[in-house]
Amino acid sequence: MNKSDIAKIRLFNQQITATKFTAPEEIVKWFGAMQAQDYPAAKWAIGVRIPDTAEERIEQAIADGKILRTHLMRPTWHFVAGCDIRWLITLSAPQLRSTSAATFRQFGLDAEICNRANDLIIKTLEGGNHLTRAEIMTELKNAGIDSDNYRASYLMFNAEIDGIVCNGIKRGKLQTYALLDERAPKTAAISRDEAIAELTLRYFTSHAPATLKDFIWWSGLPTGDARKGLEMNKSNLSSEEIEGQTYFLPESFSVPKNEPDSLHLLPAFDEFMVAYKDRTASLEPDKTRGAITGNGIFKPIVVVDGKIAGVWKRSFKKDSVVIEKILFRQLTDSEIQAFQSKAQKYGDYEGKNVQVV
Repeated sequence: MNKSDIAKIRLFNQQITATKFTAPEEIVKWFGAMQAQDYPAAKWAIGVRIPDTAEERIEQAIADGKILRTHLMRPTWHFVAGCDIRWLITLSAPQLRSTSAATFRQFGLDAEICNRANDLIIKTLEGGNHLTRAEIMTELKNAGIDSDNYRASYLMFNAEIDGIVCNGIKRGKLQTYALLDERAPKTAAISRDEAIAELTLRYFTSHAPATLKDFIWWSGLPTGDARKGLEMNKSNLSSEEIEGQTYFLPESFSVPKNEPDSLHLLPAFDEFMVAYKDRTASLEPDKTRGAITGNGIFKPIVVVDGKIAGVWKRSFKKDSVVIEKILFRQLTDSEIQAFQSKAQKYGDYEGKNVQVV
């Protein structure tokens, strides 16, 4: 393996050039967690990895609790499989509490207030209620808990990392919360070391080739825990030195052959970009600002042979979706045809006609 192989292998392991899965929740479970603060983009991140999948199918998997959305790891919103959410919260929570402690103090959110809020949230949501944050905050205000400014966000964040709430079923365009106990199956608890080992294996299986620094960035784990995860998986992973960096891969992995399907329209915040500390295997340093804004917003990207060739935008009309390409280089005739084909795939996913501009 050499430097030019890295992006190609990542496309393969991330189920983009080919996939062995057919269900949305299988893709999410493969990754362990998929960044999901941009909700429509996160759904397309699943859809682009499953042939002929409509958005409604992914939305149904979320409504059914097969895929759940909560704050984890760095932290930000993530999609996780319903069967994984409990051990992932348990693993992430100590680090998230530590890194957010100063902010909680800033907003006067001590343990007593947070515990009171949790009790009221449980009472408000129990019995299958799926309510918006504003609706939940009304109940807290009525009980004398101030939830103005950013306190509402942090009260719900606290309830998430305490394993009390996760996303509920969407109500039109509105996101809701529901009780985790009413959304996710009960699963046997695993030890922290077991959770570290499992998350490490999931990451390096689905994101390889990747470095220790990549994993630390993605997982939010302390360096010691990340190193421990690698040590516990030494029989499952192999490593290669490329230009002075150590990359880890599944033990039985072989470099895939060139794929004829080489152009892809990936969403904002896709794991192909956001999951690595070092993105130079796919993104030339002088093109970084074109794909990632100064405040850390990852744009939808055009990927050709593993390299970022530009970004794309979408806008909706009544019965169609308009896809605009903003390219870093000129596409060949065959790449233009591939772009049109992938744009149509996105249109099929949305159930709309496509216009490329």
